[in-house]
Amino acid sequence: MSGREGGKKKPLKAPKKDAKDLDDDDMAFKQKQKEQQKALEAAKANASKKGPLVGGGIKKSGKK
Repeated sequence: MSGREGGKKKPLKAPKKDAKDLDDDDMAFKQKQKEQQKALEAAKANASKKGPLVGGGIKKSGKK
């Protein structure tokens, strides 16, 4: 066992992926995803403005 071979081996570098040529369907799908993300962000912003939907948690009737 020599000292140079100890430890983990480094993984080989993966080749860089080429940019894909997107057709109309892919472009429409990406656009739709962006619009859904914007709508989700707007909904989150609106929800954070208001208080919680449930008010009191467990309600006690007061009966004994």
